[in-house]
Amino acid sequence: MNGAIATEEARTIARGFDPNRLSAAFYENPYDIYTALRTFEPVHRCPDGNYFLSRFADLDEIYRDRAHFSSDKKAAFGPKFGPDSPLYEHHTRSLVFNDPPYHTRVRRQIVGALSPNALRALEPGVTALVDRLLEQLRERQRVDLIEDFAAAIPVEVIGNLLRVPREDRGPLRGWSLAILGALETELTEEHRSRGNQAVVEFTAYLRGLIAERRRRPLGATDLLSRLVQEAELTESELLQNCVFLLNAGHETTTNLIGNGLYLLLKNPDSAEALRGDPSLIGTAIEECLRLESPNQLGNRLVSQRVTVGGVVLEPNTYLTLCIGAANRDPQEFSDPERFDIARRPNRHLAFAAGAHACAGMGVARLEAQIALLRTVQRLPRLNLAGGAKRARRARFRGFLSLPAEVG
Repeated sequence: MNGAIATEEARTIARGFDPNRLSAAFYENPYDIYTALRTFEPVHRCPDGNYFLSRFADLDEIYRDRAHFSSDKKAAFGPKFGPDSPLYEHHTRSLVFNDPPYHTRVRRQIVGALSPNALRALEPGVTALVDRLLEQLRERQRVDLIEDFAAAIPVEVIGNLLRVPREDRGPLRGWSLAILGALETELTEEHRSRGNQAVVEFTAYLRGLIAERRRRPLGATDLLSRLVQEAELTESELLQNCVFLLNAGHETTTNLIGNGLYLLLKNPDSAEALRGDPSLIGTAIEECLRLESPNQLGNRLVSQRVTVGGVVLEPNTYLTLCIGAANRDPQEFSDPERFDIARRPNRHLAFAAGAHACAGMGVARLEAQIALLRTVQRLPRLNLAGGAKRARRARFRGFLSLPAEVG
C-alpha cells in the first residue's frame, strides 16, 4: 500500500513539475524529483510548452545530434534578458550558446591552448597553490571549504591561463557569479540587474587587457594572445568569449571541488580508500562529477522535426536537458545512488558530450584531482562542522558555504 501511494505521489509530482517554479526543498535535494520525472515523465512537457528531459540515453543522443538540435539561444534570451541588454549580448556571443562555424572557430583556439602539454605545465603551479591553501587551513581550527579553499583555486588557475594580473583578480568571482546566475530558470529583477552590471564592468576591464595583448602578445601559451591573434573575432565576440572563459572556470570548478570534498567527508571510508590508494583519484573525480554534477542543466533548440523517447518534437521547441537526472539513470549506471570512487565504466554527462563537450574539462579535472587528493592526504582529520549552505541554483549545483573542522 505504501509503495502504491509513493508511486502515485511520484507520478503526480512528475506530471506537475515546473522548472520555473521550484521549491526551497528542491535546491537542497532535487534527485527524488528527478527520479520521478525519469520514471514517469522522461520527456516532460512543461507549462510553458518547453520540454524537460531526464533519461541518459535521450540526452546522450541529443548532445551528439547536430542535425536536429541547435545550441543557439537568441530567441530564448531575447525575452529573458531584453534584446539590447549586456546579458543578451554576452550570452548570445559566447561559445557555449552557438553553433558551427562560429562555435568551431572559437573552440579550436581554446582546445589548442589547453593541450596535454599545456595541462602538464600547469600541474606544478596548481599543486603549489593547493598546498599553500591547505597549509593556511591547517593553522585554523574551523574553516569554510568554499571561501577558504575551493573558490580560491579556479580564480588563480584561469587568471594564470589568461595572464590576468594578480592584483586585478579581486572582482572576477563576483562578476562570474552574477553573470552565470542570470541563466537560472527563475530570474529576479535584482539578478538581472546585477548580471547586466557585471557584464558592463567585466568587458570594460577586458578592453584594456586585450589592447595590451594587441600591443604585446605573450606567445602561444597565452590563451588570450591566441584569441586576439588567431580567432578572427569581432571586438564584441572577443570580449564576450573572454568573459565566458573566465566564468566557465570559476563557478563550475569551485562546485566540483566543493561537492567532491562534501562527498568524501560524508563517506569517510571512501576518503580512507583514496588515502591508501592515490591511483583512485581519477575515477574518484569522475564519480564526483556523476553523482553531484556541478552543471545540472543544459539546453537545446529543436531545429528539425524529431522524435525523442516516443515524443514528436517540432522545430523551435526548447529542451532542458537534465544532466543531474541522467547521471543517476539506473539504465546506464548500476546502483546509481551509491558513491563509488572506483566505478567503471562511468560514462557520465557532467561535461555534456559530442561537439559541445566542455572545452575546459581537462583543466577542471586537473584542479579537482590535485585539490581532493592533497586534501585527504594532508588533512586526514578534516570533518564537516555542520551548517553547510547550498546555493539556491538549479543549473549550477554547489555550496555557498561548507564549514569544516581541521582536527
